[in-house]
Amino acid sequence: MILKVQPRAAKRVAVDKTLQSPMQKSFDAEVALQEIDAINDKYEELYNGSLATDTALTRKLVSFQANKSRAVYRWYKFKEAFSASLVECLLTRYGIDQGKVLDPFAGSGTALFASSGMGLRADGIELLPIGQQITQTKQIIDSGLSHLELSTLERWSSKLPWKKIKKGKPIPELRITRGAYSSETADSIGKYLAALDDETERVRAILLFALLCVLEVVSFTRKDGQYLRWDHRSGRRQGAKVFDKGHIPAFDAAIVAKLRDIVSDLSNAGLPQELFSRDIKLGEINLSAGSCLDILPTIRASTYDAIVTSPPYCNRYDYTRTYALELALLGVSEEGLVDLRQQMLSCTVENRAKDLLAMNPRWETAVRAADEQKNLQMVLTYLEKQKEVGELNNNGIPRMVRGYFYEMACVIFECARVLKPGAPLIMINDNVRYSGASVPVDIILSEIARKVGFKIEKILVLPQGKGNSSQQMGAHGRDPLRKCVYIWRKA
Repeated sequence: MILKVQPRAAKRVAVDKTLQSPMQKSFDAEVALQEIDAINDKYEELYNGSLATDTALTRKLVSFQANKSRAVYRWYKFKEAFSASLVECLLTRYGIDQGKVLDPFAGSGTALFASSGMGLRADGIELLPIGQQITQTKQIIDSGLSHLELSTLERWSSKLPWKKIKKGKPIPELRITRGAYSSETADSIGKYLAALDDETERVRAILLFALLCVLEVVSFTRKDGQYLRWDHRSGRRQGAKVFDKGHIPAFDAAIVAKLRDIVSDLSNAGLPQELFSRDIKLGEINLSAGSCLDILPTIRASTYDAIVTSPPYCNRYDYTRTYALELALLGVSEEGLVDLRQQMLSCTVENRAKDLLAMNPRWETAVRAADEQKNLQMVLTYLEKQKEVGELNNNGIPRMVRGYFYEMACVIFECARVLKPGAPLIMINDNVRYSGASVPVDIILSEIARKVGFKIEKILVLPQGKGNSSQQMGAHGRDPLRKCVYIWRKA
């Protein structure tokens, strides 16, 4: 069911001006926030016919959670992924039943495999090696395993061949992953890696993937969005608060459990039959490794019948840190990690500004669309002022927010170029807040999209908004943020 979105009724917590410094008094943050709210309200009125609450879009569906009951998809917990069920639902709802689909931020390949399962050709672009590895492994599985290959996986889950290895391989490390495992776990991982050499390339890829699936589980770390959180048993201090992740299983127990899950899924044992139904022929999947800012401009115009994607959100999450254990194991060097971080869409405070027009002069239209977007420019001005008076918890925030929207403008420009006329772009994204300023990512990007070749069909809003951080809530009050699915069509 789709319902009309009601106007916001936010109450802002007043700033105690007696506590402001002379420099702060010359810039009235409360007035600036009220002006940002006012212009946001005006744009919400303009988009009143497009913004609609869709009760079918649950937070479980628009996240990895719904993949937990899906064979293969459930093996690796790629927390930033949306569900295969969401992709299937949207492709069906918007009548995308033939042709080619593109995901320029392919992640773990959910959109690619869900589209392929519906008979569509699916092309993806992914920068991070962990996403590439997951996709390549799933392609091996989709191609069908022989009886011998499945028997080999069963043997690994029951016989534990790495236990016979006397000397294992050294585990590749990065500075930010050093000390992530106990000595016993590190020794077992090294032996597991050495035992892989005795297997065929296809089996080795699946066994390596199984290892990637358990690295976080057996480590002293936990993924926490912006970074890896370290358990106190690691000996690494991280802030004043002591973190205890609870029970850390032994490596052998964790990897055997994962291998048994994989064998069970591949044997179709004890799982709902629809998970393996193949009523139609799988569509071809092609994955390009690299940044979509580099690859999209090389694609021929009017190629795709749909784009289904979820870009990184403007939320400071640094995937090169949260997936550092996996990236290290896949051989990414210190220099390679820094390079990946800078190639990423600007979503972390460590991203340097990209010279977009030097990268591609055709993006002048996109850059101008961002220049002219009033919400965005007011937010950027406010954040720069907050930086000047020392009110930001990180001075890289204004640069990151600017980079995010200008780079996304260029991505949207290229998406319009590569789509066929009338074809939809379906995008999942979250709104954000910085220093009390609500940033309506959905409306800002939709306004930019409208200027580079899209018609805004719908902005489908999840019934349950995204909550604030405790710091934001204490300083600025409770004002839930929209989590949306954008439906745009190439004009």
